[in-house]
Amino acid sequence: MKSVNKVILIGNLGKDPEIKYTPQGKPVAKFSLATNERYKDKDGQWQDRTEWHNIVLWERLAEIAGEYLKKGGKVYIEGRIRTDSWDDKQTGQKKYMTHIVGNDIVLLSGRGEGGGGEHAGSSRGVAASSGGNNFDQSAPEPEHAPAGSSPITDEDIPF
Repeated sequence: MKSVNKVILIGNLGKDPEIKYTPQGKPVAKFSLATNERYKDKDGQWQDRTEWHNIVLWERLAEIAGEYLKKGGKVYIEGRIRTDSWDDKQTGQKKYMTHIVGNDIVLLSGRGEGGGGEHAGSSRGVAASSGGNNFDQSAPEPEHAPAGSSPITDEDIPF
């Protein structure tokens, strides 16, 4: 029987994407995405709840994110849920992180805009190659370097 692991999100970036490179030179972008939900509480009052999602984009999508996505910007993301685990080097405890690995994005804010945008741009044409999953799907390499364009390390796994 076939199983399905598909996520569709439309939300706003909580920070500018952080772009790094694997030792093999593959770009990877990480950022947080906020989605909002309105609901009535037990007293009938409207409440807002924000859910934060950790997003990871690879290769061409990572490059697009680094160039076009900014804090506050709105984006549509399709992808899958992935949970990674590792042993904390200080405590030895097993740690877990769940994130969304995106394989398609549509920019809903104009280029460089934070919020709203009349010039919606789409990366679907560019994203088609990533959507085919023809890139390395293995776990990111162990991480040991500081932030920036340096290689990814274990310390970088938590956002």
